[in-house]
Amino acid sequence: MDSDSIAAPKPSERLLSIDALRGFDMLWIIGGERLAKALARWSDSSAGKVVQEQLEHAEWHGFRLNDLIFPLFLFLVGTVLPFSLGKLQGQGRGAEYRRIARRTLLLFALGLLCNGVLKFDWANLRVAGVLQRIALCYGIAALISLWFSRRGVAILLVLILVGYWALMANVGAPGHTAGDYSISGNLAGWIDRQFLPGKIMKSYYGYGDNEGLLTTIPAVGTALLGVLAGHWLRSQRGPWQKVAGLVAAGVLSLIVGVAWGERFPINKILWTSPFVLVAGGLSLLLLALFYAVIDVLRFRRWAFFFVVIGANAITIFVAPRFIDFEHLTTFFLGGTYRLTELYVSTNARLVLAAAGVLTAKWLFLFYLYRNRIFLRV
Repeated sequence: MDSDSIAAPKPSERLLSIDALRGFDMLWIIGGERLAKALARWSDSSAGKVVQEQLEHAEWHGFRLNDLIFPLFLFLVGTVLPFSLGKLQGQGRGAEYRRIARRTLLLFALGLLCNGVLKFDWANLRVAGVLQRIALCYGIAALISLWFSRRGVAILLVLILVGYWALMANVGAPGHTAGDYSISGNLAGWIDRQFLPGKIMKSYYGYGDNEGLLTTIPAVGTALLGVLAGHWLRSQRGPWQKVAGLVAAGVLSLIVGVAWGERFPINKILWTSPFVLVAGGLSLLLLALFYAVIDVLRFRRWAFFFVVIGANAITIFVAPRFIDFEHLTTFFLGGTYRLTELYVSTNARLVLAAAGVLTAKWLFLFYLYRNRIFLRV
């Protein structure tokens, strides 16, 4: 093992495309999904029905565009690692380990805070969660980036995906056969029920947690795919060669993932290996598109809207637990809501409400951005 994974030449400037893509991803979490659904419902068209369907998670096996949101974020967590760790070069491994430990622990703690840890209701506390998974994937992927070369990261990614498939296909939960990928009989769910601390919520599929123990392993693979993309972007290759490489890798990942899905179902909750490749392939293609338009062609003004969101992604994920944006928007637009429903339609009011809340959140982030206030963990 060696440290050449963070020894690539530093870019001359920050890649705005990564911040913009992170903001684009977070847009759907903070209200973009709600607005798109409201618009689709208002249109009452066949295209609108397709949009509504794609903005719902697949019930179990399968893939919809809404299933891309979380893995895209994890992918970007990995993508920035070669840049962020590269800044610490020359400060020694101690500085690198301290940074990784601090970010991992703070993210995990924020996740517990969002889950209500301060209620001290241990019997009903969900320990797992989105931020907790981000914390673990960040911490593990960061350490792998320090300890392994780029080739080592690629080999380890393959071993994770193939090993997870081999485990799920050949080891069955007690009382169930090997290769049981059903909701109630899968191995990952059984491990969660036996070993995962905290309460398993029925709303998170009940037989295990959406961000459970075993499924975190392939989720690390998603972050490692991002690490490899980050190394590619930090390399000395030409800009269009980088775009072509991202596109080629994205198409290849999609082809392999879809083909593999015939044997090992594409499943977000189980975070199956084909799911990693399908979501990773789409993430690579989106990164190629944003990088080409923003950092190569330098069409940047349109991206500002997304950059404002991406610069404080964790902040806007946590803030709605403490700031009632819904109440705030209703206070200012309540009368407009009523008139819209009276003279237009209920669906039009739903569109206005969704747009209002999204606007309130963006303005909050814009205020933080203009005043250089960022939640750093």
